[in-house]
Amino acid sequence: MIKIGIVGGTGYTGVELLRLLAAHPEAELSLITSRSEAGLPVADMFPNLRGHVDLVFSAPDEAALAACDLVFFATPNGVAMQSVPALLAAGVRVIDLAADFRLKDTAEWAQWYGMPHACPEVLAEAVYGLPEVNREAIRGARLIANPGCYPTAVQLGLLPLLEQGRIEPGRIVADCKSGVSGAGRKASVATLLCETSESFKAYAVPGHRHWPEIRQGLNAVADGVGLTFVPHLVPMLRGIHATLYATLSDTAADLQTLFEQRYADEPFVDVLPAGSHPETRSVKGANTCRIAVHRPQDGDTVVVLSVIDNLVKGAAGQAVQNMNIMFGLPEHTGLGGIALVP
Repeated sequence: MIKIGIVGGTGYTGVELLRLLAAHPEAELSLITSRSEAGLPVADMFPNLRGHVDLVFSAPDEAALAACDLVFFATPNGVAMQSVPALLAAGVRVIDLAADFRLKDTAEWAQWYGMPHACPEVLAEAVYGLPEVNREAIRGARLIANPGCYPTAVQLGLLPLLEQGRIEPGRIVADCKSGVSGAGRKASVATLLCETSESFKAYAVPGHRHWPEIRQGLNAVADGVGLTFVPHLVPMLRGIHATLYATLSDTAADLQTLFEQRYADEPFVDVLPAGSHPETRSVKGANTCRIAVHRPQDGDTVVVLSVIDNLVKGAAGQAVQNMNIMFGLPEHTGLGGIALVP
């Protein structure tokens, strides 16, 4: 059994991580921390976990965390990097679901997250946890930077085209929509029901923190990537829909076959039949990315549709997928749940 600690389990990502790990046959939940909720039974905050999780929230304890095999951080940006060096020194492996270790350039990280990086010496060894790209590096990693939700959907949708040089990399558009849970569980007027219901809006058009993460991942497979990324908030609880536009450099390419071959052996990427339009509800609660590729009017524009559940393949599910790879387990272990419809 893998002895697991979770730091910061009171948000939507934290409860999703608990839901998945509680049913994982090789996971032993040892402790979950929360300074504000210390002493409160987890099931009192999240009734869906009654009968499945008997833990009580506890104050962070370095010794208790150091006794774990693996620690997940489901904390705000800037928290994990304060504790990770000591945990690694104690022989603990770490998966950070926030952004502390996603960007390799410390100056760029400070620019987008508004604080200096606390452990740049550790940043260099962090492995970006997108299994469809970095599976072999994940196997031996001590520290995983779990990808963001938008970056997961966008990169999976564009990688086959960029890897094979089928599009012009300089002008890519990612037009993306997210459910409200992507904003987190904190109290905020902008995410109140009366503010989001029956409405639809773009946000962070001048610059979103996920833009440099997406660009970094795409530039790893193609030079000179130019990306316009526009996120939108839609009145649904969970889900991301990424509509991706690019100009083909080879209009004779069989795009359907290209995607099917690239993801043929990927357990959590589903390339739909030609002409399909994936829906966010088709991945609700599942660790799956569903993709469809189109070429409107047989022109030189390719449109890729990519959908994920932002809390699962976009966060907690991908973290468990990374855990399975790190500990030599079958990749689908604990992740076989079927999406919820309706």
